[in-house]
Amino acid sequence: MRRIEAIALAAKSAQERNALLISNIGYPSRELYSVHDRPENFYMLGSMGMASSIGLGLALARPERRVMVLDGDGSVLMNLGTLATIAQHAPDNYLLVILDNGCYGSTGSQPTCTCYSTDLAAVARGAGIRNVQKTDDPEGLARALQGQGVVVARVEAGNASVPIIDLLPEEIIKRFIRSILPAGSS
Repeated sequence: MRRIEAIALAAKSAQERNALLISNIGYPSRELYSVHDRPENFYMLGSMGMASSIGLGLALARPERRVMVLDGDGSVLMNLGTLATIAQHAPDNYLLVILDNGCYGSTGSQPTCTCYSTDLAAVARGAGIRNVQKTDDPEGLARALQGQGVVVARVEAGNASVPIIDLLPEEIIKRFIRSILPAGSS
């Protein structure tokens, strides 16, 4: 499964469930923007490794909203502590989708530890996360996107040929904030 295909499935699921969707920096955000831009998508333009933590904070602050996070294996490896924090809080409205391509795809495709022996699903379970799934095909991912916890989706290495996001960071945050405010707020 190509990463952009996995992202398209996640975007469709987020749209259907009116979920907030936080995307990892670099190409994953660009790919999400190209397949399904919407105000409820938050495109990370910096802070590698923090998408899972930002999403967790949103899930805790807005328990009535579903929150999905698209993160890469390299980013999760940079912030493994987030898995223990996710396990501690275990919000029912939170799903972390780790798109594991075995490399740092946005910086030159240098290998990550997951292309050798590190199993992020096992790490997530070891951190105490109860709902952990692994998949490597679109059907399995589509099913897993309906749940909560962590999904490790094995995807092919490589970046789709997509344009740079043409929104200013201020535009991204303003429209996202408007989308997360409770009805009747301004």
